[in-house]
Amino acid sequence: MRIVVTYLNKAWHWLTSMRTALVLLFLLAIAAIPGALLPQRSLNEENVTEYIANNGRLAEIYDKLQLFDVFSSVWFVAIFVLLTISLVGCILPRTWDHWKAMNTPPTRAPKNLHRLPLHATGVSDKPLDEVATDARRLLKKWHVSEYQPSEDRAGAFSLAAERGYGREVANLLFHLGLVGMLITIAAGRLVYYEGQVIVVTESGNYETPEITQNTEFCNTSTANFDSFRAGALFDGTGLTTFCFDAHDFSADYLPNGQAEMFTSNISWAAGDDILTPKDQWEDYQLKVNHPLRIEGDRIYLQGHGYAPSFTVTWPDGESRTQTIQWRPDDPTFFLSSGVMRFDPPAGMYPDLYERRQNQIAIQGLFAPTAQWDGEQGELLTSQYPAMRDPAVAIDIYRGDAGLDTGRAQSIFSLDPSLMHSGQLQKIERVNLSQGDSVTLDDGTVVTFDGASEFANYQISRDPFQPWVLVTATIMLASLVGSLVIKRRRIWVRLRPADDGTTLVELGGLARTDRAGWGSEFEAIHRELLGLPDPDELDDEDGLYDDRD
Repeated sequence: MRIVVTYLNKAWHWLTSMRTALVLLFLLAIAAIPGALLPQRSLNEENVTEYIANNGRLAEIYDKLQLFDVFSSVWFVAIFVLLTISLVGCILPRTWDHWKAMNTPPTRAPKNLHRLPLHATGVSDKPLDEVATDARRLLKKWHVSEYQPSEDRAGAFSLAAERGYGREVANLLFHLGLVGMLITIAAGRLVYYEGQVIVVTESGNYETPEITQNTEFCNTSTANFDSFRAGALFDGTGLTTFCFDAHDFSADYLPNGQAEMFTSNISWAAGDDILTPKDQWEDYQLKVNHPLRIEGDRIYLQGHGYAPSFTVTWPDGESRTQTIQWRPDDPTFFLSSGVMRFDPPAGMYPDLYERRQNQIAIQGLFAPTAQWDGEQGELLTSQYPAMRDPAVAIDIYRGDAGLDTGRAQSIFSLDPSLMHSGQLQKIERVNLSQGDSVTLDDGTVVTFDGASEFANYQISRDPFQPWVLVTATIMLASLVGSLVIKRRRIWVRLRPADDGTTLVELGGLARTDRAGWGSEFEAIHRELLGLPDPDELDDEDGLYDDRD
């Protein structure tokens, strides 16, 4: 048992040493590198799935090592916890030692002051008591202790003064701020929530009165988000109740197509104000890095894309119109891909099975400013991100498109198994500009109406974020203090002379390297002996001028 206790004590001393804390901090920085280089499930699970599919066995090994879940992995959490314990174990004993040092009188002057890095001697024409009074006045902001001749190592009256305790206080505050920042970040990740929602705005480039977009989002349920993630202690309840209505979206581009600024005008209401008419809601202009803050939640404008609109008109005259966001595959010029599925009118196919076999699916590319390349000018690309000349290149399918099956369907691509099995048959491949139509073999007409812009909004809440800011500010401010404040000591030894004067000897010692406080020592020496400032001396006095 004694051996176990001995090893535990050794392990504890090793863990709580500053050297171990520095090693763990370095390991934590290294451990975070895979999280920056590899896709993370917490951010985009589809990217992780695609990466594993493209990289085979190596990606499977990465997955077993939890490199796609770095910040929630066992090994990252272990390093994080050990670092926190190590820092706390370093801080507590150092705090107690510093408290005792602050309440301990400064040590007696050494016997030979002339051996110290800073040393000065002189004679004052004042008696010893007056010189001692002057010394106490000059050292009134210092921690001072007096020693009588019987206590002094050289047998003379002396004063010992120390200053700069704030350096160690700032050092301790820096480590406390670091621990506080680690704890508040960890606590925030336990209770935070963050959701993404795509809203198709009404700022389209076509006039179709029957198309009405739902541009409103309400933060009342996690089901309202397109994607949602939260901390382990967030149960899905307790969302801040608010709604916002997205009126438009606009992007400013440079001539080369680079985005300069995104802007979205919205109106919003929170709590019971949601029930008031929308024209009484508050207006706000969202911009990149200018979020709307509502009772601790933040609404960010993250990005945008395009939502093409198609109308399918069946032979009996009935029609369906859809406007769905497509995925920007080219982040510069917004060449986008996506899919739409249309269920035929119930009157045309009363039998449910037969109706399912006659669904219409559209899959293809959208370009906001079309450019036609290729030998026959049929290859669609985009030459500018703004919507100047929209066009699509699409494949049209008929058959079972996966609607009403009870299984989730991607809004960006069709299920390849449906095409491989023959459940979906491609019946047309066509390029359409805005307003163009194509008539299928059964008389069904597919029309490309144009497109609207969609905006991607992020709703975030982390109640510990202000505390992270506070602890980070404390850490940085105390770091500056630990670099600026100088820990130093001064000893003043006084001996009375037979003629009523006083022999004065001073010694100074810096407690830290590169303290750079010699000028302060010299200023105390000159004032104590009544010597003039060197800057006031000149060659006319027969002395020196150090201004050169």
